[in-house]
Amino acid sequence: MSTLTTTATVADVLADLDTDGYSIVPGIFDRAEAERIRAELTAIAEDVPCGRNAFEGFHTRRIYALFRKTRLLDGAATHPLVLGVLDEVLRHYQLSAPTGILIGPGEPAQVLHHDDAVYPLPRPHDQVVVTCMWPFDDFTEVNGATRLVPGSHRWVERSPDDSTAVTIAEMPAGSVMFYVGTLWHGGGANRSDRPRLGVVLEYVASWLRPQENHILGVPPEIVRQLPQRLQELLGYNVYPPFLGYVDGRHPRRLLEN
Repeated sequence: MSTLTTTATVADVLADLDTDGYSIVPGIFDRAEAERIRAELTAIAEDVPCGRNAFEGFHTRRIYALFRKTRLLDGAATHPLVLGVLDEVLRHYQLSAPTGILIGPGEPAQVLHHDDAVYPLPRPHDQVVVTCMWPFDDFTEVNGATRLVPGSHRWVERSPDDSTAVTIAEMPAGSVMFYVGTLWHGGGANRSDRPRLGVVLEYVASWLRPQENHILGVPPEIVRQLPQRLQELLGYNVYPPFLGYVDGRHPRRLLEN
């Protein structure tokens, strides 16, 4: 797979996802906007403890409940290219695990995993998770760029081992990388002298429970200020015909009170 251009279409991304399980599109945010987002999230991360286990990363700070803490990612979550891809792959979906990930110097490589492993679904199955990784530092092999196993989204019973070929997802700040929930991947080791920031916006089919409970994580007084599409992505929506109703009504009606 080659990195797409800034004019990439939904069809271009879908072709990559089908072949390799991931797709990189540069230039979604310009350098100034990427730096502005990085500055705000880095400031938020100052009050966040490092991870509690090796998977979270003992030298990594993870910002949960992102949409309670910043408005700078609203555009990323609802970007037309992102929604266009999700419409084709997941059809009806919501945010699952939006997380800012600040990998600190000295953090070893994360274990390879696939994001839909939290759901007890036997492989093969239709895709139920799509993740968008947004780098707000340049991702390099040295500072912990995401490691990927191209084609592993098609594996059924196989798992990575020491002989598995891994691709390093190097990309400039302001890009977006799509990858499907069955793709084996993991954060890289940060051997540089500064943290590297990426934001994971993970989406899941709406008939499955999201990893983070956004109804509790983002107060209604904040949700009322958001665009309707983002409200829906945070769970104020119904999976047809009626999964997710509240007292027999569409959950978005609660925001009118």
